[in-house]
Amino acid sequence: MTTQDETGQNGAADDASNRAGGGRGGVAGELHAWLGRHREEMLADLAAYVSLETPSNDRTLLDAALKWLDGWLAARLGPPAATRLVDGGTRGEAGGRGEPAVYGDVRLNDYAGLGEVPVLLLAHYDTVWPAGTLAAWPFTVDGDLATGPGVFDMKAGLVQLVWAVRALEAAGLPRPPLRLLLNGDEEIGSPLSRPLIEEAAESSAAVLVFEASADGALKTARKGVGIFQVAITGVEAHAGLEPAKGASAIDELARAVRHLHDLADPAAGTTLNVGVVRGGTGSNVVAGAAHAEVDVRVASQAEADRIAAALAALRPHDERAAIEVRGGWNRPVMERGPGTARLFALARDVAAGLGVELEECSVGGASDGNFAAALGLPVLDGLGAVGAGAHARHEHVSVRGMVERSALTAALLNALTGP
Repeated sequence: MTTQDETGQNGAADDASNRAGGGRGGVAGELHAWLGRHREEMLADLAAYVSLETPSNDRTLLDAALKWLDGWLAARLGPPAATRLVDGGTRGEAGGRGEPAVYGDVRLNDYAGLGEVPVLLLAHYDTVWPAGTLAAWPFTVDGDLATGPGVFDMKAGLVQLVWAVRALEAAGLPRPPLRLLLNGDEEIGSPLSRPLIEEAAESSAAVLVFEASADGALKTARKGVGIFQVAITGVEAHAGLEPAKGASAIDELARAVRHLHDLADPAAGTTLNVGVVRGGTGSNVVAGAAHAEVDVRVASQAEADRIAAALAALRPHDERAAIEVRGGWNRPVMERGPGTARLFALARDVAAGLGVELEECSVGGASDGNFAAALGLPVLDGLGAVGAGAHARHEHVSVRGMVERSALTAALLNALTGP
């Protein structure tokens, strides 16, 4: 496969680009025209999907949505060559409290294609929106814009993908074998699905992620994310009568917060944010406990290592106090490696066949693509919707963009087919 070629051979890449772009009859344009004729059907699918509420913490709603997705996928793509369901209620523990965790199930479908090695397609079906959101904010279309909870992040992306595969089938064009992974825990860090994503990625040629685009740009790099908790134990004492007998956990926390913020290095892409602090029991009590929650974003593994070392080295100013750092790295860094660079170059050539000047970018947010990239796989993220407002009430997508991005995906899959 072209994206796996480390030798810099351009012939295969040129052949793939010609297949999908202006060469050989303008395949991308033909796919776009077919999808344009099915715009209303795409929109109807999106309306049905967005009208299913899928909050990450509601197993009942997630189960109902996945049942609908299973039926919809079978109707649109036919039965998969193989399928696997991983129960979200049988793994892990929640919050360290010992009770069984309950996550949305993970569905893995394999679809036959030309060749032996599949392309992994990642899409999550959970959203950040709580049950009941639809009552005040239903799916709505106004001109070119469609809005509703989860429409941008990331339900439109899956609809685009499915219609891209349908377009290839209608045109009689080849594509590689596809492995579609749908998870219902992405918005809470993918605790159940991470090992499944990594397992699927290891046996794949490339990974395409159908998260929303960044103002139309694909995401070829993402920061790694760390979620840490700093717990400080002090010594309580009467603040007026015997203050010297106390060791203030809040004083220690204040010093730690200042130190943590000083570790930020914007030039290196490293940010630290202490977003939550708690401590003490009363203004007349030297605080015996304090707690902080810290969000860390890094653009390289070297910076992740530096921050991890700094957190491990935190020590109290007062030796009577104690500092404990909990948590860890939620997602590894998604660095733009050579394989990803070649994959983007292919997508850019494909987009040119649609008259689109495709751009790439690096973003601070993480996705399931981070897991695959950390294993050395070429990853293209942001192949989903063109729009804006992720996790916000103005979340929306461009309907015209859905057609265009579906055509881009179809032509890219065709280009990724082995010679």
